[in-house]
Amino acid sequence: MKPSPTTTKVNKRATETPPKFLTIEAALRQGTELLEKAAVGVPRLTAEVLLSHALHREKVYLYAHANDELTELAWIHYGRYLNERLQGKPTQYITHRQEFYGRDFYVDGRVLIPRPETEHLVEAALGHLPAERVLDIGTGSGAIAISIAVEAQRTVLASDISFPALEVAGRNAETHKARVQFLQADLLEAVAPASIDLLVSNPPYVPGADAANMQVEVREWEPRVALFAADDGFLIYRKLISAAEIAVKPGGKLMMELGYRSLGGVSQMLAARWTDVKVIADLAGFPRVIAATLRS
Repeated sequence: MKPSPTTTKVNKRATETPPKFLTIEAALRQGTELLEKAAVGVPRLTAEVLLSHALHREKVYLYAHANDELTELAWIHYGRYLNERLQGKPTQYITHRQEFYGRDFYVDGRVLIPRPETEHLVEAALGHLPAERVLDIGTGSGAIAISIAVEAQRTVLASDISFPALEVAGRNAETHKARVQFLQADLLEAVAPASIDLLVSNPPYVPGADAANMQVEVREWEPRVALFAADDGFLIYRKLISAAEIAVKPGGKLMMELGYRSLGGVSQMLAARWTDVKVIADLAGFPRVIAATLRS
């Protein structure tokens, strides 16, 4: 039975043999139409990424071989990936791949998907090196710690409260041959007083009240512990800054990613014990990173 180009039942499509002579270009077109009807963002690009993943090829292959017939196995995988995406699963969790700071990182539902905006935090940290002991709190996929370690060719410490997240981070560190030492801990509970020269973190900062307005891909699929910070979004900032005042050496640095509307509240938290406060904007002009020095 030939699936119709207008068919929207992806589960059924994924179990059928592909129509004879279904080409790569036709499969791309059908996938794009399905994603467009479901109002999935960038449908053509998404279809390209999912078909490339099904074929275990780079995207350029799709256009160099547009008239090649799709194999039955590739059709089955492609249909399954389309179905998962239509259900809201992020493309990165389907392909287990996200680019960050020029490197591919493995990601799945155990970790937050690294965002391009977080690269500003890496750049800020690299600009402050050399620092004797660097610690990334809430490392997740390990993207921040690994990027710093590889770029600076040095050892970096990284922690997370989630052991499953640390499994992902460890896999990424091995892939990129990064010198990162991981520990499982809630914020800085396992860190000795006055032992850290540079503390970096992309903490959870989304107010719980904002959950209803978030994209379903984020709200329903990414780990809540890495996203939400009580009703006002400042819970982890408060705990982290308070703990950093003990763990960071006098004269040491604290650098954190800022959430939307976080700058005012975080600045007030830093006022008592921190000096030389600097704010770094992202490419859109929004405050993205805040850096401060612990008073001696």
